[in-house]
Amino acid sequence: MNAVKSISRGLSRYFTLFVIVVAVFSFFVPQVGTAVAHYTSYLLMVVIFGMGLNLTIDDFKRIGKHPLPVILGTVAHYVIMPLIALLLVTIFHLDGAAAAGVILVGCCPSGTSSNVMAFLAGGDVALDVSIGILSTLLAPIMLPLLVSVLAGKYVDVPFASMFLNTAEIVLIPIMLGVLIHTFFKDRVDKVREATPLVSQVAILIIIMAVFAANSSEFLKPETLLIIPVVMLHNLCGYGLGFLFAKAIRLDYRQQKAITFEVGMQDSALGATLALRFFTPQAAIASTIFSVWHNISGSVLSSWWANRVSNAAANGADSKAEGDRVPAEAGGKVGESASV
Repeated sequence: MNAVKSISRGLSRYFTLFVIVVAVFSFFVPQVGTAVAHYTSYLLMVVIFGMGLNLTIDDFKRIGKHPLPVILGTVAHYVIMPLIALLLVTIFHLDGAAAAGVILVGCCPSGTSSNVMAFLAGGDVALDVSIGILSTLLAPIMLPLLVSVLAGKYVDVPFASMFLNTAEIVLIPIMLGVLIHTFFKDRVDKVREATPLVSQVAILIIIMAVFAANSSEFLKPETLLIIPVVMLHNLCGYGLGFLFAKAIRLDYRQQKAITFEVGMQDSALGATLALRFFTPQAAIASTIFSVWHNISGSVLSSWWANRVSNAAANGADSKAEGDRVPAEAGGKVGESASV
């Protein structure tokens, strides 16, 4: 099991690089990805099940104890990201499947990568995880509803089918994972240690399938245009998420958590639904988002972490002179984040 942990840590550290390698491989050898394209829903269910297996009833109770920041963060996520997507689609004159794909990824729940980024940045991980849970549980309702309203003029959106499929992919695996963890905790503890690795491999396979399905489309001008759209989508999500958290007077650690929860999407879900209900081209935005938000999230979390370290160093120097570190420097240094 230690070997599994080591492999998982290595894969996590270089996950973006692995995504790029898988994408390039699928571009030149699409046959492999095409062969697994029909199994993307099942792969995503494995990922969601792993998420549920790492949750407990206490995680849900935490939402009830401190509901306001969680609710406001979830509302911000489902308002900011879909509207930014619609605005960018309009500004860049995207149409058809390309427009639907950008809007679809904007309507997805927050991505699990945000938990890692919030932790590395010294953010409120408990708040981050709680928003991720709530946004994921609401996905079967919010995602098809928002896509129907915002993308209905670009593609036909099967609301009922998308609702049932999202519920099947999201709710059933996550609740099953929670129940198994609750009733068989001692037996699944060792299994849980392998879930990050399994999830990472599953996401890489999903990305491989999407790239393979679009191998002939990626060099077209309309496809290349999606890249800056996705980058702006993610960065605007960070900026507006942070400003929103600041406007409602959350503390600095909570502001960091909201920033990542708003700006990072469950792009694997977006790609899976795009392949099932629309066209492979509609999955391109989600796939590019998966690569980009890991890069941007890593950069932002590193910048925040370095800011805290610098504040700590300055605080040590100031303390020798009888001064204190400013309160806004980024929270208590050395304070461990709770999950």
